[in-house]
Amino acid sequence: MFEPQLDPIIVGQVIAKFRVSKGMTQEVLSGFADIARGHLAMIERGERKPTMETLYRISRALDVKMSTIVLDIEKELEQKE
Repeated sequence: MFEPQLDPIIVGQVIAKFRVSKGMTQEVLSGFADIARGHLAMIERGERKPTMETLYRISRALDVKMSTIVLDIEKELEQKE
């Protein structure tokens, strides 16, 4: 039976890519998103998966639609298959 998995490493890489493209440090992004820098670092390393709320806060802080981030994650997951 097919059981899709959301790879937390890919999620983190996509978030980090958006952050770097905006020229933000983890410190700045975490401040704008109102989350701990350590939490963001763990998400970017793939050690934690962000909740919908956290992903929304990150997307707002990046001034990017959450759906854009999700689509990018899906694209990366498809390339991995």
